[in-house]
Amino acid sequence: MSSHREAPEIAKDPVADSSDLYAFVTPDRPDTVTLIANYVPLQLPSGGPNFFEFGDDVRYEIHIDNDGDGQPDVTYRFEFTTEITNPNSFLYNTGPIDALDSENWNRRQFYSLTRIVGGREQRLARKLPCPPCNVGPLSTPDYGDLVRQATFKLSTGERVFAGQRADGFFVDLGAIFDLGTLRPFQQLHVAGKKIFKEAGEPVNATDRLNVHSLALQVPVERLRRRADRYHWQEPASVIGVWTSASRRQVRVLGDRVAADTNAGPFTQVSRLGNPLFNEVIVPMAQKDLWNTLPPSEDKRFAEFVERPELAALLPVLYPDVFPNLDKLNRSKKARADLVAILLTGIPEGLIDGFTNTTGDVQADMLRLNTAIPPARRPNRFGVLGGDLAGFPNGRRVTDDVVTIALRAIAGLTVPLVDRKFQPDEAAGAVTPGLSAADVTAPFLRKFPFLGTPYDGFNNPSTES
Repeated sequence: MSSHREAPEIAKDPVADSSDLYAFVTPDRPDTVTLIANYVPLQLPSGGPNFFEFGDDVRYEIHIDNDGDGQPDVTYRFEFTTEITNPNSFLYNTGPIDALDSENWNRRQFYSLTRIVGGREQRLARKLPCPPCNVGPLSTPDYGDLVRQATFKLSTGERVFAGQRADGFFVDLGAIFDLGTLRPFQQLHVAGKKIFKEAGEPVNATDRLNVHSLALQVPVERLRRRADRYHWQEPASVIGVWTSASRRQVRVLGDRVAADTNAGPFTQVSRLGNPLFNEVIVPMAQKDLWNTLPPSEDKRFAEFVERPELAALLPVLYPDVFPNLDKLNRSKKARADLVAILLTGIPEGLIDGFTNTTGDVQADMLRLNTAIPPARRPNRFGVLGGDLAGFPNGRRVTDDVVTIALRAIAGLTVPLVDRKFQPDEAAGAVTPGLSAADVTAPFLRKFPFLGTPYDGFNNPSTES
């Protein structure tokens, strides 16, 4: 999955698990950038009586690098507190919740939002309410209205929402991790050869599951580097984005009288930039380490980008289908195309009219050229499909990042840096076979874009 349970230790700590990150120029407000960071993945809708929520003991942050050094220049920090209105009830709610201050809602969550620039903190909002989880038609009869009540326009120009949403990531997880099985790809004829007889239909493993989202809509000028007043430089249009979660270094468990205590400085336990980076690039023994480091340290992992394990596995799993990729692997040449896509951004001259490079520092960040306007007709394959407003130029909620990543690893992007290389026919066809249409909850056309979370009464479906 994009980054759901992608490392051994964070798999034990879902409240702090950064699972997906999106960054794109907002279609209906092109003077803003929308940033969405998901946490608490793989939520079953029927989660009562203790429904899912953000952690009061976790510091959630969305970071923006606007000068290419892999360090945060702008950070938005979310910190949560939870209140119980009736300590003598075991219930999440005792009646319908029709407003964020409903007396029927027993366990409420609030958050503060802080903007950090150059080490200086500016508190943008205090005690903003989250909506409740989507319990069911009797408990949350008009969930859309609750979301509208929990969406705030701040005096500083940002729009913000924090709460439960439907997971919009789509992947055939069961097949991919069964030795790289790609069901629809297996049914293709490649060079006149049918790869396998039967493979079945792909299944979206994250469908009908929820996440908790931090969603921000930020004016572009509040993210870009300021012009140099001495040299009259124009602000850079490319930003790098990543998200993180941090916990206190020490936790002392209490007894029946004393509560648990968290102490010491915060230490990072999870992060996410490009989808699937820690998932399929970083080796198992270093996944937990990667989660604790800033992007500026990612040169440590460059060798795994230059020679990805999955690229070596494809010719083994699909004999005679990837001969050109196999030859490239055996040459031991570093994959400069993948380094550009994942670690430095794509420089000018490789793709007509496009660049999202941030310089020479190798850092896993979701890079977005904010000067490229939203596409009128988005292509789910993003830049590979000729749509320069899509992944790997940022990431929109409907981008098919799994297929894009697979095709790049299979060699489709090698000609960007080596005109003589001929990708295998299969490189342009490899796919898990899913799209945004395989997400049951429809995506929204406006902020916060991810669909209404699934409720516990109707999910899983009661239909036979």
